[in-house]
Amino acid sequence: MLLMNARIITMSGRTIERGYLDIDPPLIRFVGEGSPDPDWLANYHDQVIDLDGGWIVPGFIDAHCHIGMFTDGISVEGYDANESSNPVTPDMQAIDGLFHDDFCFREALSYGVTSVMTGPGSANVISGTFSLVHTHGRSADEMIIIRTAAMKAALGENPKRTHGRKDRSPVTRMANAAVLRDALQKAAYYQRKKNQPFSGQTGESASHEPDARWEALLPVLSGEVILKIHAHRSDDILTAVRIAESFGLRYTLDHCTEGYRVAELLANLYEEGRKPGHGCGEPGKGRLEGIITGPLLSDRSKPELARSCIENPARLAATGIPVAIMTDHPVIPEQYLALSAAAAVRGGLPETDALAAITIKAAEICGVAQSRGTLDAGKIADFSVFSAHPFDYRCQTRMVYIDGKLVWNHTDEKQTERSSCCV
Repeated sequence: MLLMNARIITMSGRTIERGYLDIDPPLIRFVGEGSPDPDWLANYHDQVIDLDGGWIVPGFIDAHCHIGMFTDGISVEGYDANESSNPVTPDMQAIDGLFHDDFCFREALSYGVTSVMTGPGSANVISGTFSLVHTHGRSADEMIIIRTAAMKAALGENPKRTHGRKDRSPVTRMANAAVLRDALQKAAYYQRKKNQPFSGQTGESASHEPDARWEALLPVLSGEVILKIHAHRSDDILTAVRIAESFGLRYTLDHCTEGYRVAELLANLYEEGRKPGHGCGEPGKGRLEGIITGPLLSDRSKPELARSCIENPARLAATGIPVAIMTDHPVIPEQYLALSAAAAVRGGLPETDALAAITIKAAEICGVAQSRGTLDAGKIADFSVFSAHPFDYRCQTRMVYIDGKLVWNHTDEKQTERSSCCV
């Protein structure tokens, strides 16, 4: 398939004012400037689409949300994101709570969001695994890009409030940290026991007896899976860093609302983490992979958001740390991811960096930059066609492609009657 006469924002260093995109699903075959060679085009046997000046942009990636976990429009019955019966539930998996038919996926797709990192909420200190999924598919399994993409942890008010009102730990920030450390230490102990040979002597417990909770944390300890740490206030951010570094983990700081207050310290940690041997489980050698800021369009709904500001992404990105922008859906509806990035431009983030925060930087932080996030030959063909720059409030989505296949078309959608809403 060939899409021509388009303005192409590749997000790999160039914007092509007039060019074409050659697709061999699921991959991008070629990205070219100008018009294709007439002789080559005459012998082109696949579909050719003239976009008449439309904008082609990589599919947007939301690096942190809960879409499909809080099903839209059905209140408490659809709240499947927080297993708050225990403050430590690493064995919970996003795929088991993901409602693939949540209409919000279709809305997100209609605004150019092709991939999302979704999973449990922040009621627990450790709440389970996030999955990276496409926003289109007939089942959760079909939508999966990476099933176990990250392990979610949370500090600050949410675990305190959730479990404190049930008269159990954690009640304080000290307990948040203690519970997180204890879980990681128990997982490390479980791993040591698991690796010991079982002699069968009387009174000896079976060292290989499985425990799903600690088993789920082993990839985090080894650095195979990122620890995704919810932290708003500067002291919670530094506690997250302190614990992750002490266990030598790979980690991201999610929300990082007061990150601008400790930006220099975080920048130093990021640079230190680039050294060989970091993020592999060696104590004192953690690896900060990036910061996922937001939601940027919400109110200051709780005390730890008192110092939130729209300039935060710009001030963090200026240090050189990879910065992505989230919706935290349902806090901000998923379809407003690009609007959130545009708001960051108002806060001083360069336009190119803001677009990167929902494409290539998000892909880097989610671990899929080798296959997604830019429009380059050999990469997965996840992209959208817009009527204008996606930060223009008048912009309309024309078409959305996932794996090189058309999954949303504005013309077809306009002709489809819906009783629930109009996309």
